[in-house]
Amino acid sequence: MDQILSAIVLGIIEGLTEFLPVSSTGHLILAGHLMRFTGEKAASFEVIIQLGAILAVAVMYRDRFLGLLRANPYQRFSGLRGIVLLGLTCIPAALVGFLTHKAIKTYLFGPTTVALALAVGAVAILVVEAMRRRVRFETLDDISPALALGIGVFQCLSLWPGFSRSAATIMGGMLLGAKRSLAAEYSFIAAVPIMCLATAYDFYKSYHLFEAGDLLVLAVGFVVSFFSAWAAVKGFILLLGRTTLRPFAWYRLALAVAVFFFWPA
Repeated sequence: MDQILSAIVLGIIEGLTEFLPVSSTGHLILAGHLMRFTGEKAASFEVIIQLGAILAVAVMYRDRFLGLLRANPYQRFSGLRGIVLLGLTCIPAALVGFLTHKAIKTYLFGPTTVALALAVGAVAILVVEAMRRRVRFETLDDISPALALGIGVFQCLSLWPGFSRSAATIMGGMLLGAKRSLAAEYSFIAAVPIMCLATAYDFYKSYHLFEAGDLLVLAVGFVVSFFSAWAAVKGFILLLGRTTLRPFAWYRLALAVAVFFFWPA
């Protein structure tokens, strides 16, 4: 497939799935195998275009991010306190990811491991949604250091491609007492620093794989993922006001079954 067309397809997939509890990395791995766009360079491309999706959230929540630069007496999630909370959420996955980066890319970037992660994550979503939970945190300003760190620990599950960073953090937040909509909103915001770190580290390790001619392909994937993510986040927020995460769990299970039984050998 033409590289530009591949970048457009992968950019759409990345943007639409990055902030939904279905795993963007898992979808990109599956799509890459179908398009024969695989290998170390392809894996790095898929990580780098995530910056487009991240920028979309940074723009959408720009007031909250700008608020981190200066404390707002009317918003507890601002200034140094907000930065510390995000740091607590980022540290566990950043540390584990740094220590296991090579092993993850070597052993977990394949259709079978992705399908297994999709299935495990789907079952986890259904279990969490079936549990009776006491809501103790309803807005960003209610987030405590313990909640931020706890969500960060759950975020480590997302290092398994196919599990989904969004699913891990949203479920973690819900289990720890956050309202579903708050868990989703904080998942969007917390994605920005951790994924910027992950992308920067990945690019540092693999920039030598890219040539000048690859810049256009990267730019196309970046722009497409930006606009796709913008639409996906807007739609997800509206959807959460009407339903639970169960539809995403059933979708994950269906996709996992399709990969297990119908994936081309």
